[in-house]
Amino acid sequence: MAKRIAIVEDEAELAALVEYNLERNGFQARVLAGGKGTLAELETWKPDLIVLDVMLPDMDGFDLCRQIRKSQALARTPVLFLTARSDEVDRVLGLELGGDDYITKPFSPRELVARVKAHLRREQAEPVAAETVLGLFRVDHAAHRLLMNDRELELTLTEFRLLEFFIAHPGRAYGRDQLLNEVWGEQRFVTPRTVDVHVRRLREQIEETAEEPKYLVTVRGFGYRFETGD
Repeated sequence: MAKRIAIVEDEAELAALVEYNLERNGFQARVLAGGKGTLAELETWKPDLIVLDVMLPDMDGFDLCRQIRKSQALARTPVLFLTARSDEVDRVLGLELGGDDYITKPFSPRELVARVKAHLRREQAEPVAAETVLGLFRVDHAAHRLLMNDRELELTLTEFRLLEFFIAHPGRAYGRDQLLNEVWGEQRFVTPRTVDVHVRRLREQIEETAEEPKYLVTVRGFGYRFETGD
């Protein structure tokens, strides 16, 4: 069955261009104009990935992303921002709100399709084990669930993959570029700054005090290391 891609974009010509290129590559695409009922439409259709414009007529795309991440039906759905706002502060904000990727206009349709495929490939990757337990953490690989002290963490797919990787390699330090290769893989459209944003979001969920982490610690001048906290 073709993967479903929702395109939340109010500019008709651009939306049609994105829709055409996705459909010619075998995806089932649907355009939503970004009105007040968009969240409900997304929850009903349950797309496999969402291409989301930042500047929408009735709401900010960042606000819609916040709602998507709070939705039980959509919380783990990859969100790919498509926007003319290219400032670093906007890119970082998009990632902090739970976006998985960020493409600036003008863009290459081929690049957009490549990024969509890369996200979906990583989502479909088969885990090597059904479950991993490390200290307070339990990873259900098949269900994409990660629990700490039997409390399920609210993670985006990218956050899940990053923490899953750290838990699989405790005590070992990784540089930002290494993490980009291991976790993002073919999605090398992101920068080392992306790793810092996702680490900060993870710390807000797993650390008692994010500024004084005991699990996801900083290796000065290099990157990060995951500790069991014992």
